[in-house]
Amino acid sequence: MQSKPGNLDNRFPSRALLFIGIPLLFSLLSLSSSCSHYPHHEGGGSPGHLPHAEGSTAETVSQPHVHHAFKDAELWSKRFDAPDRKDWQKPEEVIELMDIESGMTVADIGAGTGYFLGYLSKAVGAQGMVLGLDIEPSMVDFMANRAKRENWTNVEVRVVHPDDPGLPPNSVDRILIVNTWHHIADREHYSRKLYDALKPGGKVLVVDFTLESPHGPPVSQRLRPEEVMAELQAGGFEVELLQETLPNQYIVAGHHPPERE
Repeated sequence: MQSKPGNLDNRFPSRALLFIGIPLLFSLLSLSSSCSHYPHHEGGGSPGHLPHAEGSTAETVSQPHVHHAFKDAELWSKRFDAPDRKDWQKPEEVIELMDIESGMTVADIGAGTGYFLGYLSKAVGAQGMVLGLDIEPSMVDFMANRAKRENWTNVEVRVVHPDDPGLPPNSVDRILIVNTWHHIADREHYSRKLYDALKPGGKVLVVDFTLESPHGPPVSQRLRPEEVMAELQAGGFEVELLQETLPNQYIVAGHHPPERE
């Protein structure tokens, strides 16, 4: 017996939806799985941050100031303070390039879980002061507990605003900003605040990821060193790209000229 045309018409929409829906479901599942491999964090070393990603040309690389959530300090500490970070971060070399003298006041902006605080504490000595600054209260609490545990008596930690380091004028000798500069929204304005906070002869070091680094944020969120230099110059700094041996990062220095006699 032949099927009636009306029966075939009634069956067709459900079959069509079935053939369309199943591939769409698999596509969505695949997309979800892919996205889970691209966590946004600094300092960690996640394989999700692949080098040579789309948009890595000099003209199109920077899409800065993308919000990241760093509320779980204990979780982030596993990445920020991973033992292998020392191999590529080379903290001793970074500290050496800061030219810190005993008794200085040094600010670490975007200090996170306090990876650099111990190195800075040793560099300034008992008569110096280290300020660990971060916008995330859980990170600051983590640093406070860490400083107490490690007996860093010359370390003070504070919560600061995203657009203001909260440093009084002429109050610090050195500023360190590691893997954080690209998070700041109006970096030229922020640069002027840093310039005012530094004493004459002071210096800021911005350490951030190269485009080719296997660590760090997606390439579209990274900054070229030339961009960082221009932003610091806009704040009044004399700038230079430092010679270093870090495999995944560059270091830009901004100098506050000393007072003329």
